[in-house]
Amino acid sequence: MRIAIINVTGYAGVELARILARHPHAEIVSVTGRSEAGKKLNEVFPHLWDLDIKIEPEVTKSVDLVFSALPHKASAEACAPFLKQGVKVIDISADFRLKNVAEFEEWYGVKHPCPQYLEQAVYGLTELYRKDIATCQLVANPGCYPTSAILALAPAVKEGIVHSDFIVDSKSGVSGAGRGLGLGAHFSEVNESVSAYGLDGHRHLPEITQELRAADPSQEPRVTFLPHLIPMTRGILSSCYATLKDGAVPEGPRGNQFLREMYLDHYAKEPFLKVAKSPPATKHTLGSNDCIVYPAVDQRTNRLIVVSCLDNLVKGAAGQAIHNMNLMFGLPETEGLQQLALYP
Repeated sequence: MRIAIINVTGYAGVELARILARHPHAEIVSVTGRSEAGKKLNEVFPHLWDLDIKIEPEVTKSVDLVFSALPHKASAEACAPFLKQGVKVIDISADFRLKNVAEFEEWYGVKHPCPQYLEQAVYGLTELYRKDIATCQLVANPGCYPTSAILALAPAVKEGIVHSDFIVDSKSGVSGAGRGLGLGAHFSEVNESVSAYGLDGHRHLPEITQELRAADPSQEPRVTFLPHLIPMTRGILSSCYATLKDGAVPEGPRGNQFLREMYLDHYAKEPFLKVAKSPPATKHTLGSNDCIVYPAVDQRTNRLIVVSCLDNLVKGAAGQAIHNMNLMFGLPETEGLQQLALYP
């Protein structure tokens, strides 16, 4: 497959290049990044030693698939010409994730440039939409926070064991903010400090709500989502809470075993979803395409607690996009994504 990466100079774009460099069926033939146009990719990113490709302002080659890692609005505008040509597209921005155009415009504060593609786009959470992804032209790659929250809660929602009021408390490393300069991402601002943000509503909230609604259309989910910035480079840890329905889970220690078996059954065939025996840590997913979940019952409050971990640049962005690519082209799902987490 001939691959183009639009905006390779962002964190998601360069992570795509890193993983695809060792993919046996992918050839990166075009990369763009206007701020570094004219330079070689391995000059801007020396760790990509073997990728002797010139960064250009626009895609100039014929390709089978385009990954777009541009910001919202700009991404949809860049994807549209390829969609018209029949080229497969995986968009890592938020432009095609929300099905309701008014909701997108409310949360992102811009007029959607290509609303005609919203119905065509498939939400790229492979564990939920595998069959649709395999036959589509356009994948809307999920956000990193929503991936962690939806995978944590979807089994409980689908099985109907929880009420529709959810709390998602998430912590993320600084790379989630991207490579753009900003005071809030400076070392002296972030180091030895933890801060909450998005208390008046984070843009990933409607995405989480949309997919929990899809998991059980009989209920309207009410989601409180609170993200935090943690002084580390990569990783997301989400602690998700919901009230259990009376009698939905056995009392005592059997409740935790029931939940574990339910989650194991739900994700039995998922190569990148691990159900842990103890609460996971972000180190357990560093550099890998895994999402690790740990479900438990708070017996005192009859509340479900699910902890989930993932690498925001791999499972939360580039790795998930490549998983989707494999499905779209009929390749083994794990191709190019078998790397284990880094430790320590």
